[in-house]
Amino acid sequence: QVLDTRDVQVFKVTVNGQDAKFGFGEKHSFKGTPLEITLPFELRRGQEAIVEISFESSPKSSALQWFTPEQTSGKKHPFLFSQCQ
Repeated sequence: QVLDTRDVQVFKVTVNGQDAKFGFGEKHSFKGTPLEITLPFELRRGQEAIVEISFESSPKSSALQWFTPEQTSGKKHPFLFSQCQ
């Protein structure tokens, strides 16, 4: 699985609670750097996979925006989204 990143530091990736191997691909000048995740199991058709990424953004991380807990429907947790998909 490949996700887009830009100027973030990734510490850990889990899929359905299991540690997943990950690494970064080659950095591109305006596209950012691909985060390549290897699933720790074979994904079957229709199977749900919950990917959790422990990371730290930086002031250079473009198009990352946060909603405070009060701005979300559940009002309990903040929400991060990216406009660079």
